[in-house]
Amino acid sequence: MLDGTEPYGLQYISAGGNRHSATADWDKQSGLLAFGADHNIALWNPLDPSLRGVHALLPGHTDVVNVTKFFPTGGSEYSILLSGAADKTIRVWCNHARPTGRFTVTEIISDHGHAINTITVCSERRLFVSGSADATVKIWKLTHHWSEGKSLKDEGPVKITVELQQSIDIVPKFLPLAVAMSTLPGSRSLILAVAGTKAAIAVYVSDGTIFKLRSTLTGHEGWVRSLAFVHEPAGFGVDVLLASASQDKFVRLWRLHRGEELPAATNAAKDPAFGALGRSLSNKAHRFQTEGIQYSLTFEALLLGHEDWIYSARWCSQSGELRLLTASADNSLAIWRLDLHSGLWICNTRLGEISMQKGATTATGSTGGFWTGLWSPEGDAVVSLSRTGSWRLWELDEEKDEWCPGVSISGHVQAVQDLAWSRDGSYLLSTGSDQTTRLFAPWNHDTHSSWHECSRPQIHGYDLNCIDTINDTQFISGADEKLLRVFDQPKAVAGLLQRVCGLHPSTNGLSIEAADIPVLGLSNKAVESVADVSVPESLHNGSVEDQQATGNEDVIRNAVLHFDHPPLEDHLARHLLWPETEKLYGHGYEISAVAASHDGTLVATACKASSTEHAVIRLYETKGWREIKPPLTAHSLTVTSLAFSPDDCFLLSTGRDRKWTIFGRTSDTSAEYQQTTSDPKSHARMVLAGQWAPTKFGYMFVTGARDKSVKIWSFKPSEETKTICKSTILADSPVTAVDILQNPVDEADRFFILAYGTEEGKVVVHQISEDFDVSSPLSLAREVLPSRAVNQLRWQPHRQKEDSSSALPLLAAGSADCSLRLYWFSSYRLFS
Repeated sequence: MLDGTEPYGLQYISAGGNRHSATADWDKQSGLLAFGADHNIALWNPLDPSLRGVHALLPGHTDVVNVTKFFPTGGSEYSILLSGAADKTIRVWCNHARPTGRFTVTEIISDHGHAINTITVCSERRLFVSGSADATVKIWKLTHHWSEGKSLKDEGPVKITVELQQSIDIVPKFLPLAVAMSTLPGSRSLILAVAGTKAAIAVYVSDGTIFKLRSTLTGHEGWVRSLAFVHEPAGFGVDVLLASASQDKFVRLWRLHRGEELPAATNAAKDPAFGALGRSLSNKAHRFQTEGIQYSLTFEALLLGHEDWIYSARWCSQSGELRLLTASADNSLAIWRLDLHSGLWICNTRLGEISMQKGATTATGSTGGFWTGLWSPEGDAVVSLSRTGSWRLWELDEEKDEWCPGVSISGHVQAVQDLAWSRDGSYLLSTGSDQTTRLFAPWNHDTHSSWHECSRPQIHGYDLNCIDTINDTQFISGADEKLLRVFDQPKAVAGLLQRVCGLHPSTNGLSIEAADIPVLGLSNKAVESVADVSVPESLHNGSVEDQQATGNEDVIRNAVLHFDHPPLEDHLARHLLWPETEKLYGHGYEISAVAASHDGTLVATACKASSTEHAVIRLYETKGWREIKPPLTAHSLTVTSLAFSPDDCFLLSTGRDRKWTIFGRTSDTSAEYQQTTSDPKSHARMVLAGQWAPTKFGYMFVTGARDKSVKIWSFKPSEETKTICKSTILADSPVTAVDILQNPVDEADRFFILAYGTEEGKVVVHQISEDFDVSSPLSLAREVLPSRAVNQLRWQPHRQKEDSSSALPLLAAGSADCSLRLYWFSSYRLFS
């Protein structure tokens, strides 16, 4: 457990949200927003003025997290969070010292037989309800209290117990996707609504502690994705409203009324917008009785306006007014209010994208849309989660009475496969199985510095496997296709990095203004930017309106590319792509590894292979992008990693055939390489990673393998026995990534820093002396580590320090749990 004295910590976490309508919840007491991020739960404060972003990922679940829900505690001492996942479990989390305390698991519930899809709470009765893909709904009683006198070092001052009250088998059978619970006006009884993979809504009412089916609401023509109850504010009555959002593109409102008399007839059917549909709206009264009190459920209103499936509906009751927020697959949020004059529910605010501006491809977000929408605790901000894993934030400007977009967070939604720092260490590139390449850089604002995604250079149609930077304005990537693609930084991105991040990359040779992704295309193409006669204020605020210059796809307005804050999701998905300038052919299967020489003149590539014929390494010179033939042959199975020595005289390759190979330049002026040495029995299992040490120690390199070991090798090309294994580090699980800090630690110091990652998500740092003495390990704490395999580690190439501190550069880690993490270390002398 971290106690604040560790010589390391997390500088930045990036993780995309899971695609589920119940994956997120915004706590009214702490201001924290929790959302599922692969197997983890991410914690984020959207209104944090320092824009810190995700400040913690909670590991624990063993499959995708589908639902998170805060359980109000009524106090300020602690928070309780419920989570459900595809691993069939519900976990109860508690932070024992809000808001700085870390959440820990206090209960694990395994009663369901399939994935958990939805959770709702009724904190007044200390109940919560879970719905699962096993077609059951379970009612739980959760009790919690503060144990005075206990310290945080004990098991915890908060005592939490969970007890199963009732299990409901849904008949007729359907899979619940949404549940909602509310108190009945004037009664101790509760009402429970359950909906999912049928068009009907099942309504249960409690009789004592047992819920019984009392009614079934019909009318929807598709699956019901979201349910939400709300009590009418004072002055409007004592009724309860139920909102149901469906895949039929409609939201239906239902009124729960106390008394034998029915409420006043709705005006919904009279709305001319419904046309013939209005005449077919049923206002059947569903009556039931509990505790001797009569209640009725009637259809109240039909809300139409969305053009695609509606995933979520959320109420906000503030200042005596009800507002409903809906999120849809049509890439829009809608805010609905009741018009007191006509009695109709009207959408008076729409946020997101309008039809003409939707992305041309799925990669830019044209399908999937917004998976959920949430109100802030005060109702003055809303957020939504898009299919790209990115969050969008809007805050209400009360003076202008308009919703203004704000800086939010983003991240990969599939495994992060590879990482590459720019040559000067000013920004980081990541690429992954979600078919995107993303650029992250620090933003210095006010007195704070925070990391953000500042460009999305590549949006592809294949899963991306590897990446490397050729120079500060150019990179190459490989995917599950037979070719590699080279991208050049456009002027728009260079200007953004200069304005927002304070970076001053060389713009010499940058001739392309910006890039766009064509309809049904895989290659980003260059576009021109055009001047604006007048710049609408909405563009500076990041509005999606009026962002296109004309109907011409080959131009874009300058105003879209000029802003002084990290880009919003609209900018990232459309306007901050990098143009593709070259394609490299030659391989017969999916690309597995790529490496650029340190002087930027050569690129080495490899592909997946099951024979010597295809397990070749191809070299390309970057001046004319010609292949240097013949290809290098040494391996019989897939090459897993490639690395040039710091002086580019040698090339190290590792493979699934359990061997590593070193190729050497044929001469100082030649671009040709030939095999110098190899070890076919270097490890007992496949070798997954390799890296060179700084040349100040001579030629040394390390390899990591599935045999749970890291080996340190001495290489002396002029001797008969060219390589000797000098030391072996034993790991707890297969080693999946290694990297060595290339910066001179200190000219007087004779050691280097090694980091390796494992299949279980561990990150371990060692100090290695020039005599090959290995220090004791610095193992990072579990709570800051990935929950799945570490796919890549990369030390920041250059530390740009403005003082005399001895802090290490940042260590970037990309994981199969979709997270990108930056670790800081307080000192070079971690092991003294």
